[in-house]
Amino acid sequence: MDGKIFLGGGGPDYGVKQGLALNYANRHGLIAGATGTGKTVTLQILAEGFSQAGVPVFLADVKGDLSGLAKSGRADHKLHQAFTDRAAQIGFDDYAYRASPVAFWDLFGEQGHPVRTTVSEMGPLLLSRLLELSEAQEGILNIAFRLSDEEGLPLLDLKDLQALLVWVGENRAQLSLRYGNISTASVGAIQRRLLVIENQGANKLFGEPALELSDLMRQDGEGRGMINILASDKLMSAPGLYATFLLWLLSELFEELPEVGDPEKPKLVFFFDEAHLLFDDAPKVLVDKVEQVARLIRSKGVGVYFITQNPADVPEDILGQLGNRIQHALRAFTARDRKNLRLAAETYRENPAFDTEEAIREVGVGEAVTSMLQKKGVPGIVERTLIRPPSTQLGPITVAERKAFIANSDLAGKYEKTLDRRSAFEILSARADKAAQEAETAETFFEDQPTAQREYASARRYSGSRVSRSSSRITRRKDTFASAMGEAVIKELKGTTGRRLVRGILGSLFKGR
Repeated sequence: MDGKIFLGGGGPDYGVKQGLALNYANRHGLIAGATGTGKTVTLQILAEGFSQAGVPVFLADVKGDLSGLAKSGRADHKLHQAFTDRAAQIGFDDYAYRASPVAFWDLFGEQGHPVRTTVSEMGPLLLSRLLELSEAQEGILNIAFRLSDEEGLPLLDLKDLQALLVWVGENRAQLSLRYGNISTASVGAIQRRLLVIENQGANKLFGEPALELSDLMRQDGEGRGMINILASDKLMSAPGLYATFLLWLLSELFEELPEVGDPEKPKLVFFFDEAHLLFDDAPKVLVDKVEQVARLIRSKGVGVYFITQNPADVPEDILGQLGNRIQHALRAFTARDRKNLRLAAETYRENPAFDTEEAIREVGVGEAVTSMLQKKGVPGIVERTLIRPPSTQLGPITVAERKAFIANSDLAGKYEKTLDRRSAFEILSARADKAAQEAETAETFFEDQPTAQREYASARRYSGSRVSRSSSRITRRKDTFASAMGEAVIKELKGTTGRRLVRGILGSLFKGR
């Protein structure tokens, strides 16, 4: 099918062949269906098709099944005969086994190249979502980010943010005059939430070298798009971290990529598996931002495809932007299930040949109800479709095979070693050390002076200090580490201009100056 990714169809009980038009692939899509109905295989064949067309793909491997994309299918596989029979039935004449070019990624750096971002690039909105902060706590986090931007205190990893929050808490009296009330209880709550996500592995997400988006948008020597697979089976134990990371990546694509209008094919296709995790308990402001990104990012040449069990998992305003739809079977065991089934059926353009609601209930494994965008972006009539078999291996590759792919990758060694350059933690620590040293030097110098000079100096330089008449010695409060650090930092910040960083739609940073 010229200009299309072949999906399936054919057979006496099925409609015309179905294909996803590449020039409408950036208008987003939905893959939905109950567990075990074939969503993963559908995702696999779409990734194969985009790659073959030269379009890079990013997807999360939630179950660990999609690593098979890196290896060709085999004739000795138990489903080989079923695959070839299906291909013949739907008229897939050039069906053949072939591997796809794959790059493996892993937030934890165990099953792929490490993938990182900085705290600054994540931004306060997404970080607040990850930390599950209250409105007051989110306000304090925004104050910390403002200070970081204005005063040249880079937030690269979690220890940078923790150090800056300590300083904010110790100097809350001065900062409250400018930014509003800052309570130590709220600062402490944020620090505890940081400890929780650190225990979940977020400390490996934040740091440098940060991911370069260009490494996700590569082609191999044959012009095939690279399929980037994020190992997510372990990451799913922290669903908030999973959803926040993918949303950050989507926002980075939006911020960095130039406008391209409606290209002949996408520059990148982004699959968001387990999409309900993004929207569960999400505040309205975040859902609104996701809708805005989804609406605008297609002009950057990026197609976003949500994979979920039920279309009702996706907010209606976002669902309305998903033009290409593949609906596997939905089970209707409860009244709520039946309502969701009916609502799902009503979103399709009716086909007089069958009842859409009944078809969604009855399609078997490897079958789906599909509707693809056609000429001028008009939704096609809903069709019952036999999904084509995959060309790559069905199921995961071995651990040894994965390690070999990672070791032989062009990216091997680029992200494996972490960097720890001078940032907020080091700057604040250095200032505190300097302040403490200056205070100690001044105290030693003062104590070495004769008594008369000390009394005179105290009157001139330490107004407000108390003179003990019995001993004629100055007794004044010792500076704590925090107060010395605060005085030194405030003094320096008054003369610091720094480089302002402009934050984008989801709180990430524009890279320009």
